Amino acid sequence: MNMRWDLDVLYTSFDSPECQQDWDKLCREMEQVKSWAGEQLQTQENPIAKIEGYITKMTSILQTQTRLYSYAELTASVDAKNERALQLVERIQNQSVELVEPNVQFQKWLGEISNLDELIAQSELLETHRYMLTELSEKSKYMLSEKEEIILAKMKNTGSNAWTKLQEMLTSTLLVDVTIDGEAKQLPLPVVRNLAYEKDAQLRKHAYEAELASYKRIDEACAASLNGIKGEVITVAKLRGYENALDKTLRDSRMDKETLDAMLTAIRESLPVFHKYYSTKAKLLGHANGKLPFYDMFAPVGEANMRFSYQEARDFIVKHFGSFSEKLANYAARAFDNRWIDAETREGKRGGAFCANLHVVGESRIMANYTGSYNDVSTLAHELGHGYHGDCLVNEAFYNSDYPMPIAETASILCETIIANAALAQATPEEAFAILENDISGSGQVIVDIYSRFLFESALFERRENGSLSVNELKELMLQSQKAAYGEGLDADALHPYMWVCKPHYYSADYNYYNFPYAFGLLFAKGLYAVYLERKEAFVEQYDQLLSVTGKMSIADVAAIMDVDVRSVDFWRNSLSLIAKDIDTFVELASKR
Repeated sequence: MNMRWDLDVLYTSFDSPECQQDWDKLCREMEQVKSWAGEQLQTQENPIAKIEGYITKMTSILQTQTRLYSYAELTASVDAKNERALQLVERIQNQSVELVEPNVQFQKWLGEISNLDELIAQSELLETHRYMLTELSEKSKYMLSEKEEIILAKMKNTGSNAWTKLQEMLTSTLLVDVTIDGEAKQLPLPVVRNLAYEKDAQLRKHAYEAELASYKRIDEACAASLNGIKGEVITVAKLRGYENALDKTLRDSRMDKETLDAMLTAIRESLPVFHKYYSTKAKLLGHANGKLPFYDMFAPVGEANMRFSYQEARDFIVKHFGSFSEKLANYAARAFDNRWIDAETREGKRGGAFCANLHVVGESRIMANYTGSYNDVSTLAHELGHGYHGDCLVNEAFYNSDYPMPIAETASILCETIIANAALAQATPEEAFAILENDISGSGQVIVDIYSRFLFESALFERRENGSLSVNELKELMLQSQKAAYGEGLDADALHPYMWVCKPHYYSADYNYYNFPYAFGLLFAKGLYAVYLERKEAFVEQYDQLLSVTGKMSIADVAAIMDVDVRSVDFWRNSLSLIAKDIDTFVELASKR
């Protein structure tokens, strides 16, 4: 199977007539909306017509902009030195500043309307965009003046956006010196990080040591990037009147502090259970002290040959998705067969994996670094879940297709759960043990490691208030956070002090605390899967409905569709208890080996 994606649905090349035509259209429509806003938003006369005009004009602009930007960004993600892609990304980012003025004008104008609910009820278009309009009105109080907003937007392109690009370039082009089978090689960072899943213990340890050594070539630049981005976030959050970066993130996430605190309380209570898992795995791998070194965290256990060709991964996923619903299986088959996935590892390609939902063309694109491990299969299932979420939103209005971070992980992690549980049901005892351990390992990453990242970012923001942090300070902060989360489960002398370098989630001024949403997604999905086992077909239809409204409801209201109270600690405890049962099973099976 072809492991590189096809982007022709967007454009065939940067020189294609369609690409140039869309750029010209974008420039033209942006000038038009600026002129329109300057003329029409001076009075409150004919408010319904003006709101409808804004939605229509901006939808057209954003659809064109998204198409152009997605093509450039997707191209750059697999070819970090593609100058045409990087240039177009920068041109669009610079040009986007031109939308600040009309957007600020509209939002401030909207915030002054006292009877917005009444107006919305009189228009089908406005009713469709009720949540968006209400949210814009409420957030207008956090806006600065038009002049200040424009200045901030322009400075962002030479500030946090530039720092983000630097970190992406450094990590995607970093070659690691590693020796495999006695042969010295230089391999891309994502390839070396994936060696953590290999069966050879010495190779895992050597790859870990080589990885850490390689970061010394880029750590100062990445530290500067991180300090620059977080410093900007702190400054802008204060200027806007937010309590802090977390306050802004929660509001942007359509989530309240009560929900976050309830989830974190349950997570902290569950940590000893995960520590038991790590200690058990350490002993299985021959670490008599019961403390797992970081380089063995993802080590496969058991003798099962959990290797999959790309074709086998495709067939495995499609088959097991079909046990949940035909619609999900058909989506996955389309993604594989129509080359919506770029799975090949190669130099210049970004590490990790992601899914880009392209609402403008009703498709999605998935980037992964596939090496054939079961974990890679699970990762593909995860990203296909994101894509399926987008597929459920394909008939929604463009503005209603953008959902908040915490709910973003629901479909992806439910898809992981489907794969793991379906595979367990048909596996041999040896394979079942390996699959069970892999699933628990993934849960540990999303609960324990994510908690360590939350602790790290919280401490980083607190310390950054007083000035930039050095490489050594960032490393120490990461170690402290890992020790607090992993406790006695990991070997304190073999942690990962450079985790802040390789995780892109820290390097965005627009998405801070991109950690707890993963835990929310896992636990929300686990809870939903338990409901699915009870309701089966009735659940699937309700589940698709839930995904389809995630762009136009608060998280609490979305969860209420399934009669879930996300502000209750007990809900999160119940979800974590499902993982605890798996860990108990793993510990029992391990004791018999």
